[in-house]
Amino acid sequence: MGQSVELIPLVCTHCSTPLPANPEEVAWVCAQCGQGLLLDEQKGLAPLDVYYSAQIPPNTRGKPYWVAQGEVTVQRQTYDSGRRGDQEAQQFWSQPRQFIIPAYDCTLKAFTKTGVDWLRQPPALQPGSPAAFEPVTLHLDDVKAAAEFIVVAVEAGRSDQMKEVSFSLDLSTPALWILPG
Repeated sequence: MGQSVELIPLVCTHCSTPLPANPEEVAWVCAQCGQGLLLDEQKGLAPLDVYYSAQIPPNTRGKPYWVAQGEVTVQRQTYDSGRRGDQEAQQFWSQPRQFIIPAYDCTLKAFTKTGVDWLRQPPALQPGSPAAFEPVTLHLDDVKAAAEFIVVAVEAGRSDQMKEVSFSLDLSTPALWILPG
């Protein structure tokens, strides 16, 4: 026997307004009351805090990003005998880093470039007024794997002929931020 399919009504948990949604979307903000909502496979819709950047120009759509603090410990092996890359890695990861992970649909190349660039130079996160934004398609449950991918991209981008890398990543609970597009 097949498993039964359970339909989850997409209505705001705060005001019961229907949420227009596409199949790939995983988070919304209610147009009526402003409540943020995240699709949770066990609980259905769960409340979600959504933060908007003050840097979004008026009348423009922002883009959603998961933002979390991460502490990374890296162990590397290289093909060259120099230790410069290892020293750079240890210095870079010696302090907690702010991971800003695209939560919208984009190419792998754009995802990697944005994630790495903003890891190296994060934007100021100053809260502002609500704004329209692109659909949220990266689920909260996938943020740690996405952050791990960005760590590997940073390490692979070093010019020291990396042979192998292993690391641990301790990531805080991500928050959804809407940033300029």
